[in-house]
Amino acid sequence: MNPRAVQLRERTKAFASAVIKYCEKLPNVVAARRITEQLIDSAGSAYSNYRATCRARSPDEFIAKIGLAAEESDESQGWLELLVETNLATHEASCDLIKEADELTAIFVASRITAQRRKEEKERQRKEEQAAKRLGRRK
Repeated sequence: MNPRAVQLRERTKAFASAVIKYCEKLPNVVAARRITEQLIDSAGSAYSNYRATCRARSPDEFIAKIGLAAEESDESQGWLELLVETNLATHEASCDLIKEADELTAIFVASRITAQRRKEEKERQRKEEQAAKRLGRRK
């Protein structure tokens, strides 16, 4: 696995771990408990789906898994923002996690776009080569 992928895998794990620690400090009220369950799930899913991305067996599988990681990190950001909006958490306690969720989402989306573009380019080249072979045989 390339060093950047290892670094990003560690970063997603650190994010999930920080979210768990953050949630442990939130008030023990119904709304906070329900939101923290969702937040822990989405942060953990961002991590686990990125891990799966690193083991993808095909470009299609990579694109699908990195898309899921993007969705889950974006969902985490949404739950964090909701906690702040409803005064269940302070902006100061949440801002670093919100920023990290946003950055992870941007990284995953950019990776998905790049992978999709590369896949389409390879497919275009393959079709051009096939067409060239067919034309070469007809002469």
